[in-house]
Amino acid sequence: MRIDHTHKRWAIVTAILFLVSLAVYVPYSLESAHGPSGGSAIGIAFGVVGYGLMIFATLLSLRKRFTTWRIGRAQTWMRGHLWLGLLSYPIILFHAGFSLGGSLTTILMILLSLVIASGIFGAVLQHYLPNLITERVAMETIYDQIDRVRAQLVEEADRLRLAFSPTLEGLLAPAMSNERRIAALTLKLVNSQTRSHLTEVYSDQIRPYLSARSARGSNLRSERESKLLFEQMRTVSPEMLHEIFNDLENICQEKRDLDRQSKYHRWLHSWLLGHVPLAAAVMVLGLIHAVVALRY
Repeated sequence: MRIDHTHKRWAIVTAILFLVSLAVYVPYSLESAHGPSGGSAIGIAFGVVGYGLMIFATLLSLRKRFTTWRIGRAQTWMRGHLWLGLLSYPIILFHAGFSLGGSLTTILMILLSLVIASGIFGAVLQHYLPNLITERVAMETIYDQIDRVRAQLVEEADRLRLAFSPTLEGLLAPAMSNERRIAALTLKLVNSQTRSHLTEVYSDQIRPYLSARSARGSNLRSERESKLLFEQMRTVSPEMLHEIFNDLENICQEKRDLDRQSKYHRWLHSWLLGHVPLAAAVMVLGLIHAVVALRY
């Protein structure tokens, strides 16, 4: 796994801070008569530092929301969010003396563990999925443009379908080349049953697949099934129309690429649906814990 220079710098800073914290915690733990405690001066210091690191990680959300802020590079904040957020976990364990304590602190540690785990999972996804998209999606496009591209594919397919339309619209379509118009006329004159069959396949299978967002249950989601279908369409149609079915097959392939890209994009961001609320809950409960501990 290749690590960029920003990652390396943050990893080094995190390792140094961890070693310093460990060097403070070990003698403190060994010399404490009743063991380490979150209420001791050093324990409170660890708690303040750990909560401060979590606040820093939370600031990333504000930095991403207010993109006009010129406070450091977004990539630097992302790396800092990852590494210092990760560092907050052992610091909080040092604060608690590796003890869960009461109900509130137990819940807090469970939630913090889930936040750290989901953050690591998200970091792995963000590292590997973009490469996976590049490898497996031949016709990758800008994510925000996917719906518009899908609509364009449907329009293009509808124009191609005119070549075997059961009405005269296929012959009169301005966008149809002379060669395809002749092919369409040949099909209309030779075999009306074949023409009806091709139109039915397009209406029942191809167009619903192209116009649907997910197209679950469609055979055309499978590249193998798609090839079989278009091979059958080419078999029953005049050779002059084969180019049209080749174009339709390519359109379906592009639709599969768009669907695959959408799926990977959902994977890339779905983990935030759990990570962000859990992180917010940790911040709120952490503040409550600090207030309660200091007052009582």
